Amino acid sequence: MVTRLGILGGTFDPVHIGHLAAASQVHHDLGLDRVLLVPANAQPLKPAPIASGSDRLAMCHAAIANDPRFETSDVDLVRGGATYSVDTLGDLRKAHPGAEFFFITGADSLATLPQWKNYEILVTLATFVGVQRPGHSLEQLDAPHVLVDVPALAVSSTNVRDRVRAGAPIRYLVPDAVAQYVEDHQLYLGGLHE
Repeated sequence: MVTRLGILGGTFDPVHIGHLAAASQVHHDLGLDRVLLVPANAQPLKPAPIASGSDRLAMCHAAIANDPRFETSDVDLVRGGATYSVDTLGDLRKAHPGAEFFFITGADSLATLPQWKNYEILVTLATFVGVQRPGHSLEQLDAPHVLVDVPALAVSSTNVRDRVRAGAPIRYLVPDAVAQYVEDHQLYLGGLHE
């Protein structure tokens, strides 16, 4: 039987309940065996992460520690440099030969897929899963894809970091283990790069 793997990449600075709710819904709706959380090393179109790669990976580990549906992968952190989805999927295909891949991203990002690096190769490596809030739709996309409605949760990593800096609680916005990790390691208290 072919293993069906979901791939949820992102900065995860920090990982929050919105990430996990989307991964859980996709896992359920598509009957996946597992979803891999893959912290990006450096995303070309986003500011540099504030927490280190090892901290972001540790927070992902902590967030999913008791959920056998999820795993983490350090493939992008080990490779280093700019993180491109085509490289992530290529490396994961080598690590999981024969698996069927489902690349999870926001429906808004999915709409820009034709502009992603090596688009022609990229679309041969996975089925793309656009997560969207109920009632939203994606225009026609000429790539293998599926859309999954996920609960609308008003939480973002930026908001979590801002709350930490302001001394506001982050419990219930992130898993308890992530909130504890942030506190224990004094993450997000200072400026851009701590």
